[in-house]
Amino acid sequence: QVQLVESGGGLVQAGGSLRLSCAASGRTLRSFTMGWFRQAPGKEREFVAYINWSGGITSYADSVKGRFAISRDNAKNTVYLQMYSLKPEDTAAYYCAASVGAGLTTSYDYWGQGTQVTVSS
Repeated sequence: QVQLVESGGGLVQAGGSLRLSCAASGRTLRSFTMGWFRQAPGKEREFVAYINWSGGITSYADSVKGRFAISRDNAKNTVYLQMYSLKPEDTAAYYCAASVGAGLTTSYDYWGQGTQVTVSS
């Protein structure tokens, strides 16, 4: 079992930055593919970013490309999502997820509880 805990969310003005963290316990994240997702009120959960086990491969939703950066520190069992130039439409609950599989289309096996990001205009 893997427990994932997100932190770092909050209220920020448009154009601001936040860094989300996802700390894992129970197992090392070293062998897991990791992803960040978000869900805004009344909307379906959507993919935000992906990182493979080594950190050598990343992928982003078009809506955040160039503004968000996913990274991981396997020694700290933590994954990060650095968010720049935030927009009101980035407002959502952000979730990290871990997959035992590989590849961008992998399904995710473990999910965190989420952290709220609110961007004011």
